[in-house]
Amino acid sequence: MSLKVFTPLEATKTLPLVRQIVGDVLEQGQSLMALRGKPMGPVERAQAERLVESLDGLFRELEQIGCSFRCPNFERGIVDFPGLIEGELVHLCWRDDEPELRYYHPPDGGFAGRKPIPAELLREPDSNQPSEATS
Repeated sequence: MSLKVFTPLEATKTLPLVRQIVGDVLEQGQSLMALRGKPMGPVERAQAERLVESLDGLFRELEQIGCSFRCPNFERGIVDFPGLIEGELVHLCWRDDEPELRYYHPPDGGFAGRKPIPAELLREPDSNQPSEATS
């Protein structure tokens, strides 16, 4: 499977669906985490297996979109989209409590290294302006 590289606008357009999937991931992931440390009888084991299968499916859905879930303890919904900013491969980074995609970080920088996406990359091109090809 080839890597999809998003512009900030393309990644933003996926957020309604990504937000819905991440909500399901958090709900099921937190249920799975709640089972940890409890005695695991046959009922709990079956419940955990169902949750793991469901989470695998949700992670595949995110992968099909082209992004990935980045919070293994399910405390937050952090999603990275491969992107390009100023010719550099970056991770466009969204968190479930953020209304919009606004940040990125280098692939090795992680969430703590997030920087604001330049504002001009978050705006639709002005269709009233002639493009370079037509001028």
